[in-house]
Amino acid sequence: MSDAEMSYAEPARRVTMFELFFDLVFVFAVTRVTSLVLEHPTAAGLGRGLLVLALLWWAWGAYAWLTNAVDTNSTQSRAVILAAMGAMLIVAIATPQAWGVNALPFALCYFAVRALHLVLFAVAGGSQNRAAILRLAPGNLAASILLIIGVFVPPDVQIALWVLAVVIDYGTPLVTGVGGFTVHAAHFVERHSLVVIIALGESIVSIGAGVLRLGQPRITIIIASAVLLSIALIGGFWWAYFDREIELTERVLSMAQGARRAHFARDIFSYLHLPLVAGVVFVAVGIEGVMSHPTATLHGVYPLCLGGGSALFLAGLGGVRRRRGHRFRLDHMVGVLVCLATIPLASRVPGMLTLAVLGTMLFLSAIMARSDAGDANAPNPIRARRLRRS
Repeated sequence: MSDAEMSYAEPARRVTMFELFFDLVFVFAVTRVTSLVLEHPTAAGLGRGLLVLALLWWAWGAYAWLTNAVDTNSTQSRAVILAAMGAMLIVAIATPQAWGVNALPFALCYFAVRALHLVLFAVAGGSQNRAAILRLAPGNLAASILLIIGVFVPPDVQIALWVLAVVIDYGTPLVTGVGGFTVHAAHFVERHSLVVIIALGESIVSIGAGVLRLGQPRITIIIASAVLLSIALIGGFWWAYFDREIELTERVLSMAQGARRAHFARDIFSYLHLPLVAGVVFVAVGIEGVMSHPTATLHGVYPLCLGGGSALFLAGLGGVRRRRGHRFRLDHMVGVLVCLATIPLASRVPGMLTLAVLGTMLFLSAIMARSDAGDANAPNPIRARRLRRS
């Protein structure tokens, strides 16, 4: 560790077992987004899945900011968060029918999740955090209320209101800023890296789910090969994210101070981690489509989910690097193009071959990242001084 980094070292704060307990609900919610797309494997279903995922991600992220700043060992904190868990569980259960019979439970419970977050942050977050969250509160509540209004209007208007709710949610911090929020760097990075593991876990579940769609099949060489190729693809995602990138991100976030650290946390994690998680979730849909018929070509939304999801992940990773102040990696940019090229390819070749192309590309990218020493000592002293300015 450099002298500049040691000067700004802070006591490590780790993710608690209670926070991981809360995240179990998000795990289930992610699986329900996958179910939504699989039940409606159309462009409309994919768009709705992305909308729901954006809402769920923002709600989960709000609690990541909350538990980063608020002590979760107190009785009142745990009671409020447990209540939010209950409401979020109902949201997750309602997700596949969020535009149908379960629209009202989804909207009301989502509002409860967001309102409980605001209440606990305002009560237990301290004066600076309280002032910061009150700046965001009008936008957060307005977005949640739009979901409730959407229950009582025609479907096309409901979709428009949902889109507007997402725009308000994601746009409010850009307008108000996030200065004043406490950000413990190590804790914040660990919490978000664990949720990436959760998303990768959903992809692994999709391998088995796809095989089980065949009934109780005999494990042939073809099925076993498809399983191994799927694991290789998911392993490529893990390697690309965890081998170097997350360490560099934590280093940069730790060196930033004050409002600048909060803005780095907002941009890198609240915004730029959404395409990472969304990419993995959609790849899970594509993998399940491949596993159900490994030697068949892919049709419908499955090629888009598999190739487009992989491209989205790499593009998000590139965005994270750029926001850190590092250069774009050539292999990431080439990788995005290769992933997009597999979308039309997947409708012409067996799904297993598409998995092989994507897995090979991701592993080559990860290996190149290991051999590149250009980021080994990043950020440099000049950039470090800039990051420390508040």
